[in-house]
Amino acid sequence: MSGNSIGTIFRVTTYGESHGISLGCIIDGVPPGFPLKENDLQKDLDRRRPGNSKYTSPRRELDIIKIMSGTFNGLTTGTSVGLMIKNMDQRSQDYNNIKNIFRPGHADYTYKKKYGIRDYRGGGRSSARETTMRVAAGAIAKKYLFMKFNTKIRGYLSQMGNIVCDFENWSEVNNNPFFCPNINQIQNLKNMINHLKKTGDSIGAKITIIIENVPVGLGEPVFDKLDADLAHSLMSINAVKGVEIGDGFKSITTLGSHYRDEIRANGFQSNHSGGILGGISTGQNIIINFAMKPTSSISILGKTIDINNNEVQCTTQGRHDPCVGIRAVPIGEAMVAITLLDHLLRYRAQCSDVFLKD
Repeated sequence: MSGNSIGTIFRVTTYGESHGISLGCIIDGVPPGFPLKENDLQKDLDRRRPGNSKYTSPRRELDIIKIMSGTFNGLTTGTSVGLMIKNMDQRSQDYNNIKNIFRPGHADYTYKKKYGIRDYRGGGRSSARETTMRVAAGAIAKKYLFMKFNTKIRGYLSQMGNIVCDFENWSEVNNNPFFCPNINQIQNLKNMINHLKKTGDSIGAKITIIIENVPVGLGEPVFDKLDADLAHSLMSINAVKGVEIGDGFKSITTLGSHYRDEIRANGFQSNHSGGILGGISTGQNIIINFAMKPTSSISILGKTIDINNNEVQCTTQGRHDPCVGIRAVPIGEAMVAITLLDHLLRYRAQCSDVFLKD
């Protein structure tokens, strides 16, 4: 299998499956000499891990991160950083009933057709369990960007199903199990999840990521535009089916005279473009929305086929999230951070004498 790496200079390569022994990654291009300890990474892993609340998967994983290489006396050395997390709470027997069945909406069918073999235990490599290492690697990038440029990468649940969570304040986001910025919607979200758990169904969600204090000049025009790479990194997250930068699809019905972000001596007068022009960051806030489909791991019977092409019905047992969007906030933040740090290092390699100063 190829395609397990992302980034050009800050390059993250992951390994591991949902029910394997461990998950891990190698991170190349980590700048040397900045402080890094396991607790720096654990904070975001704790935000993502399952079993944190009754509204997410009950799988009990502590996701304790271990730094295996790349640091000495608490500082990065410039060599590859190796990270590892052990799987502790696998229940592979939950998947015995579907080992010969292609679950609708999953990667079972495509993995089998592509490789001729698949790990049916929790989806194997296609499981969202793989995203633990993205969060760990992203925590390194987030810390570096914040230390050097005060860059803040923060996300929140902006919609679940038909419940719109209008932004009120950042302090509320980490005070509830939904990463919701609006205290007035918490009970509605709880009611929706409880209903989904009773009926055995699931629902989709929209996540918003806002990046503040972005250096000007990040992004490689043409094929590696900053917005193109951000979309690539976010679309690589399981269940993501759409990405918007700035006004996104609202721009379809917007006149150019309104959409263009006029500039005056005191700066940009609006930010419809979401902080990126010509594939290069403007220094304004980068604003991203991404949509996540409802998980297909539900207990409601669905029609499918088995490995012999017989038509059958199946239901997914095991422990799953009624809304995968709830735990997607730290994952989205991580993928944005990985992409931004990679582009920062690419900028530094060519253009560091132009604007940026450490």
